[in-house]
Amino acid sequence: MRHQPDSASSHAYHAVRFYENDKSLAKIVADFLADGLASGAPAIVIATLTQRAAIVRELAARGMDVASLKAKGDLELLDAFDLLSSFVKRGTLDARAFTDNLCAVIERACDARSDCTVRIYGQMVDILWREGKRELAIRLEVLWNQLARTQRFSLLCGYAIGPFYKDACFGDVCAQHTHVLGKDGAVAAAVA
Repeated sequence: MRHQPDSASSHAYHAVRFYENDKSLAKIVADFLADGLASGAPAIVIATLTQRAAIVRELAARGMDVASLKAKGDLELLDAFDLLSSFVKRGTLDARAFTDNLCAVIERACDARSDCTVRIYGQMVDILWREGKRELAIRLEVLWNQLARTQRFSLLCGYAIGPFYKDACFGDVCAQHTHVLGKDGAVAAAVA
């Protein structure tokens, strides 16, 4: 059984999945999003074109009408590079721009729904990590955690396993998350 965020929990759900390939990650992300969409929670995907396409295929394979979900505003697909460029300038992360941009995206997804908790998949930290911008990636994780104090969302982050063979910084990344997911999407570890 997959672990899913508990909407009654007072703690934010911020999980990480270290993935081997885009297909395995897309399956876990689609499960995470589909469970939320089935219960009426809007979903946001912030990823590269390749990952967005893989996730959309997996959602469709689960019987989700992606075109209808997008048209109703229940599913928003955003480009990770575009969003990153809105708050990372000259190698510096602008916390205010991050907060403003993400609050607007979350507000748009909720669209006047009461008691709205958005499900978000984000690849931006993975992009920064792959580019060798480790400190920026961790800072972005910290900003997500700060945003969770004022916004209601469940966040799943993906990191390609390849870059971790070089410098094995699992602890730094895991410390910013509430859960680490295994290959099947189940919780492999809850982080204190």
